[in-house]
This record gives sequence, structure tokens and C-alpha cells, in this order.
Amino acid sequence: MTTKKEILIHVSCWILLFGYFYIGNLIRGDWQDKMWHFDITMNFLHIVEFYMCYLWVYPRFVKKRKVLQLIGGVILIMAVFISSRYLLEEVLNPYFFGFGNYSKSTTLGYYIRDNLYFGSPYILIAAAIWSTSNILKNEKVNHQLRVEAEKAELSFLKSQINPHFLYNTLNYIYSLALPVSDKMAQAVLRLSDLMRYTLSESVDGKVSLLKEVGYLESYVELFRMRFEPEFYVNFEVEGVNDQQRVAPLLLIPFLENAFKHGVLNDPQRPVKMEVKVLRNQLNVTLRNHINQSQKDHSSGVGLVNVQRRLQLIYPDKHNLEIENDGKSYQVSLRIEL
Repeated sequence: MTTKKEILIHVSCWILLFGYFYIGNLIRGDWQDKMWHFDITMNFLHIVEFYMCYLWVYPRFVKKRKVLQLIGGVILIMAVFISSRYLLEEVLNPYFFGFGNYSKSTTLGYYIRDNLYFGSPYILIAAAIWSTSNILKNEKVNHQLRVEAEKAELSFLKSQINPHFLYNTLNYIYSLALPVSDKMAQAVLRLSDLMRYTLSESVDGKVSLLKEVGYLESYVELFRMRFEPEFYVNFEVEGVNDQQRVAPLLLIPFLENAFKHGVLNDPQRPVKMEVKVLRNQLNVTLRNHINQSQKDHSSGVGLVNVQRRLQLIYPDKHNLEIENDGKSYQVSLRIEL
């Protein structure tokens, strides 16, 4: 659901709800009563209360299962509702109009209990609406995942020419090239490693982060063989082990983009890529200067696809920032593993 559509639905629902209340007041003649505007302050605070829960408390704490913070947030919102209503109706209204909503004999305990009664329904309504909306969004994401998986499988079946045969053939070529040229044999071996990784499968759709990094290293070394000695790429890895798992082929589009559009032959401006894991959080940064003589200025579909995969596989568990000032390009990716 788009933001504009969601806003329109919310506005329409509030109009229908309050229209029902106020039309009833109009029919009963309650508008002649000087107390009617207390309904306006109450409804205004209900709206504030609702969206504090809907936009802040539930998305922030329910999704991450932070029970104590959730309880604290609800208590805080209830306190805001009670204190705001007191300020509007018992302080400002008597100051400007000479009367308040509650009698002067009302005790603090009664006032709090009474407003707990009036404030609680909209906290529960916000919970019900947020939960329903979240279920629908998750169902939509799951459907998109199924569609993407079917497309990927179909694309793979269409594109493959017995990849296992190709992989085995590369190993055979490696054995033939080894006596002739060590450099040629190493190039074939790197290409074979890349092919083997793309053929790997897993039950949960994820692979070892160590293997993902190994794929990146083989990719870099294959390019190094092709362009050396005029090839300057700094690739750093820290905190990666075989227990960490990540979606496969998730990082390679960033490296491909840097090699395609970046400056690779300047020792003063090397391509820099860092892959670091700290406290179960994967942090990837890549920086490169843009090759101004590059004729192909298309961004390609790789980055678009990886952004889409991140949204589907790691919703609310990733942050991707891309900076491009025309001279340099930087990618910063954070994923909660």
C-alpha cells in the first residue's frame, strides 16, 4: 500500500468516525450545550494517542519483541493523554472561558481512573489496526518472495546449459593448462570457484558468509590477473567466520558496479571494499572514484535487484546508503545477521 493511499484511508476513517459522533450531537441538539467543545479536545487527544502508538510504540517495540519497552511506551502515552487533557480542559479552558470539564471536588485518583477508561480504547484500537496492517504487509512480502523465487528458478532453468558439465569442464581445462602456464591455470581455477559457488544450494536460502567473501575474493583475483600490474583494489575482511549466514550473491553487485564504472589503474585512488562483522552485524563499505571516460553510464539492474532483495529478505534489518557526487561513489550497507 502506498503512503498516499494509506493516508487517504486513515483520513476517511477519522471523518466517518467523528462525523458519526458530531452528526448525532447535531440531531440531539447538543451543540447548544457549552460543554460540546470538550468532545473536540478529547477527540484530538485520541488522534494523538492513536498515532503515537501506531507510528512509534508498536513498530519500534513489538517487531523487535521488546516487552518492557512496549509496556513503558504504553504507560508513557497514557500519561501524555491524561496530562494533556488536564492541561487543555482544567487549566487552559478555565483560564479562557471560566469553566472546566470536571468539578473542583474531583480527586486526582478519580481523574486518573476516569481517563484510563477513556484513553485505553484507542490504544487497543491502534494495536488492532497496526497488527492487521502488519499481517497484510507480511503476507504481501511473502507473496512477493514466492513470486521472486519462482522467477529466479524459471530464469535459472532457462539460462543453464548443464552448469555442472561446464564446471567439470573447467576443472579439466585447469588440468590441461597447469603444465603450460601457471597463470592460465590459476585463472581457470578462479573461474571454476566462481562457478561452483553459484551452483551451491541451501535449505534456508542462505550461505556461509565466509563463502560469500571467498566468492568476492575470487572475483577480485580474477580481475587482478587480467589487469595487473595496473590494478589497484584494497579488499579487507574482519570478524567473518563460517557460522554467520547471509543471502547468497548479495554483495557482488556492488563490486561489479565499482569495477564497471570505477578507476582501477590509479594507485592514489584505489577501489576500497571492507567487509566487517561486529556483534552479529555485517557492515560493508565500498568506495571508488568514478571513471569519467567510461562510455557506459547505465546503472544496470544489479543494484536495483540487490535493493529489492534486501527489502524482501531483511525487512527492518538492514540499512543501505549510496552516495554519488559525480566524482566518487560510496556504498554503506548494514545487515543484522
